[in-house]
Amino acid sequence: MASIFTKIIHREIPAYIVAEDDKHIAFLDINPLMRGHTLVIPKREQDYLFDLTSEEIAQLMMFAQRVAAAIKAVVPCHRIGVSVIGLEVPHAHIHLVPINTTSDINFSNPKLALSKEEFLAIAEKIKANFK
Repeated sequence: MASIFTKIIHREIPAYIVAEDDKHIAFLDINPLMRGHTLVIPKREQDYLFDLTSEEIAQLMMFAQRVAAAIKAVVPCHRIGVSVIGLEVPHAHIHLVPINTTSDINFSNPKLALSKEEFLAIAEKIKANFK
């Protein structure tokens, strides 16, 4: 059965996509810790990040680096934090979270409630800065 992320890749369910190439896609987390919290995934469905090939991991991280630069260009923050947990969805993914302190990337924190308009505005700004 396809993961929810595979359904996003195939446009079977909507997402706020901020970047995409032939092997990867990045979209806003719908339960963000911070504005601009983005998920970066390979298009090839693989449950566990470290079951990807070395080349796939390297390419995923290079794509994530470009996405992080686009996020940092539009979301005021000290850094873009990176987290790989991998238990929520059985599809390898990286969380990119704009942070100012280490507590900003604590997944026990309450999630932000953003409107569709807020998500769209953030996604468009990140997309416009993706290079």
